[in-house]
Amino acid sequence: MPDEDLEMELDQQLNTLRRNAVEIISEPELVAKLREGRPLRVKLGMDPTAPDLHLGHTIALKKLSDFQRLGHTVIFLVGDFTAMIGDPTGRSEARPALSAEQIKQNAQTYQAQVFKILEQRNTELRFNSEWMDQMRAGELIKIAARISVARLLERDDFEQRLEQQKPLFLHELLYPLIQGYDSVALRADVEIGGTDQKFNMLVGRELQRAFGQPAQVVITLPILEGLDGTRKMSKSLRNYVSLVEPAEEMFGKLMSISDPLMVRYYELLTDLSAQEIAGIKSGAVHPMEAKKRLAFTLVSRYHDSSAAAQAREYFETK
Repeated sequence: MPDEDLEMELDQQLNTLRRNAVEIISEPELVAKLREGRPLRVKLGMDPTAPDLHLGHTIALKKLSDFQRLGHTVIFLVGDFTAMIGDPTGRSEARPALSAEQIKQNAQTYQAQVFKILEQRNTELRFNSEWMDQMRAGELIKIAARISVARLLERDDFEQRLEQQKPLFLHELLYPLIQGYDSVALRADVEIGGTDQKFNMLVGRELQRAFGQPAQVVITLPILEGLDGTRKMSKSLRNYVSLVEPAEEMFGKLMSISDPLMVRYYELLTDLSAQEIAGIKSGAVHPMEAKKRLAFTLVSRYHDSSAAAQAREYFETK
């Protein structure tokens, strides 16, 4: 392929991968990896701490799908081992422990739901219990020797707990270490996740260097606000839209959001062009009609167009 064509293809890939990205650490490293001309290994990990995925999870899944469409190897990592610890990110106290049975059940529902977005035949589905269950205590100590306690305590939520004299448990300090080691085990070229996962993903970069691997590129993505428009979408806050809830409920919830939040959802959850979204922002489309279009688009994606049409009719006639 001529050099000009290669550069054009590279620019097209970068434009796709930059969309909605908050930060790429670092873009020159990503460009260098893309120039190698091989499929990159792109990792997204999620802990099965609840049975359902919601629209907030789909931002990272959509970015994983972008890599998939560009011909890269995508790895959806089910954190069944890390779920036993519980991600301490953003927590003012330790998470309650889940039973092995709960984690197993949740992991099964995750597998069904992610393939609403990803192509199953081209997705590498992995579980971090594959290597962590086999790991001896001595091996874990060797990994722990690669990261200092001072480095782990740089996390804002850990610092805040210590300042407030709240308990910080040893197993919570292990969480970013184990998530980081997942990148070593998978030889990840890229890891994607929400902005709240930045610290954990950077630990992955450090551990890869320590184990003689090239450091992964980290791509952070926005955190989606819930239906209230202020707090992070979360099942515990009851401000979420699940991917598996009935079409009529999904449609109705999306019609309840504010106009500014509607624009935000268009930007993060749909494939509309910047020009089309600008038209919605400008008021060229009546907000009620724009909101119906958003609800129809998302219900169609996670159910089908027939279910979306029925949900719209139900909303308009109830």
